[in-house]
Amino acid sequence: MSRHVTKSPVSRREFVQVLGAGAALATCGGNLMAGMFAGPTPSSAAETVVKEFYDSLSEAQRGKICFGFDHDLRKKINANWLITDLEIGSDFYSDKQRAMIGEIVKGLTSEDGFKTVELQTLDDNGGLDQYSVAVFGKPGDGDFEFELTGRHLTLRADGNSVEKAAFGGGIVYGHGEEGDPSKNLYFAQTRQANEVFQALDTDQRSAALLKKAPAEAAVQIQGDGGAFPGISVGDLKDDQKQLVEKTLAVLLAPYRQEDIDEVMQIVKDSGGVEKLHMAFYQQDDLQNDGTWDIWRVEGPAFVWHFRGAPHVHAYINIGQAKAV
Repeated sequence: MSRHVTKSPVSRREFVQVLGAGAALATCGGNLMAGMFAGPTPSSAAETVVKEFYDSLSEAQRGKICFGFDHDLRKKINANWLITDLEIGSDFYSDKQRAMIGEIVKGLTSEDGFKTVELQTLDDNGGLDQYSVAVFGKPGDGDFEFELTGRHLTLRADGNSVEKAAFGGGIVYGHGEEGDPSKNLYFAQTRQANEVFQALDTDQRSAALLKKAPAEAAVQIQGDGGAFPGISVGDLKDDQKQLVEKTLAVLLAPYRQEDIDEVMQIVKDSGGVEKLHMAFYQQDDLQNDGTWDIWRVEGPAFVWHFRGAPHVHAYINIGQAKAV
């Protein structure tokens, strides 16, 4: 292989630290008070700024970027689109409003995750000023959601308005770096996922490795009766399962803890990590080195599709109800 798959820097102890309260919920969620569910709230850091942003908008601005909560635009998911035709860097917004948008993005991500978003948006499109936002519903008065979209990025802040749907619905990330895949900002995720593959025996690899990947945006929640590609995590040995857990930690690390908590509770409530499947695809193996650049983690309430060739597009949908 020309790309050496190194051991993940995330230990099992670090996995628990990364997932924090989410991992605790995954093991003791049955003790939660009735009606409680993990996730952000309207008073979370990002959502607080969403309300401030909404309140700062003039009527003319609201007429351009604000919609009813059930508007079809909120349900669309795409790796490269503008949800409204007014870019953040345009004179449509004030400097203070642009700063608020930056604070919302910071509130939705971990410290390292925010740095990655900054680099990715700068590399791919000249920075966040080239992206766009919309607000659905009225923050502070019922269901609402803030959404940011653009090249290789969709982020949402909903204060848990979309019931039992992590991240407020489908999200997207990516990076346009091509050529040497190890230079892509998200190659560490491919390296970690392939560490799971390297730990499989011959028969397990046969079950996990498939020829052709599904469409990258095919991330509908299937529920308990779904047909999931690849190998069942429940059929793996304990040390292999731990590598899957470490993979989840790497995937979730860029996001805020509240969203991680909600993801882990959804995974727990849909049968746990053992109900997930992992699939790797021979299609578009960059450098023909057996480090599989397209892979997928899927279960009854979880879809994480990573297309790493020719560059990264990742579509995520996690929820007990359809979230996209």
